[in-house]
Amino acid sequence: MGSKNEAVVRALLDRQKKTYAAEAGITARNTPAALYQMLVLSMLLSARIKADIAVASARALFKAGMRDARKMADASWQQRVDALGEGGYRRYDERTSTQLGQAAELLLDRYNGDLRRLREESDPKKALRDIPGIGPVGVDIFLREVQAVWPEFAPYVDRKAKEGAERLGLPTSAQKLAGLVKKSEIPRLTDGLVHAAIDKRLAQEVREAAAV
Repeated sequence: MGSKNEAVVRALLDRQKKTYAAEAGITARNTPAALYQMLVLSMLLSARIKADIAVASARALFKAGMRDARKMADASWQQRVDALGEGGYRRYDERTSTQLGQAAELLLDRYNGDLRRLREESDPKKALRDIPGIGPVGVDIFLREVQAVWPEFAPYVDRKAKEGAERLGLPTSAQKLAGLVKKSEIPRLTDGLVHAAIDKRLAQEVREAAAV
């Protein structure tokens, strides 16, 4: 069983070359800007919109200079809407623009724009839910992405990733899944499992490649 699981994981990672964060141009670091960008991406990914559009919209926001909480707060509502529209994020652009501004202001007021301070809270998950635009799904996405630099949350395998694991015939235990890859590969694996959960054809392709 172990070798079958490893074959499935290898086939999945062969197709999941990058995490969602890396696709958005974010280098995972424990720095205020990188953490903030992962939070913005998590907010966009948590809406009912295609992941590739959310990633493209995050890139557009960052390209427009909104790469940290201060710059996001200083941008006008229309500038945020325009950047979201450039990425194709049109269905929720107006509401999301407002939430991005509100979230940036809260982070500046409470943490001076530095999410490392939120990490020091007694309950970081609860603190994340206080941020406008970040609900339970957004919290899951953020912790899934940030586990590479906040190891106290690793391995973080959320509900959607577990759905992908089940579809691929893999164990759903976070510890068992983590045992199938190098520590550095865990974020890419969990994002790959999410892809498998939302893309039946990808899951079938992975299973066929692993000959399971």
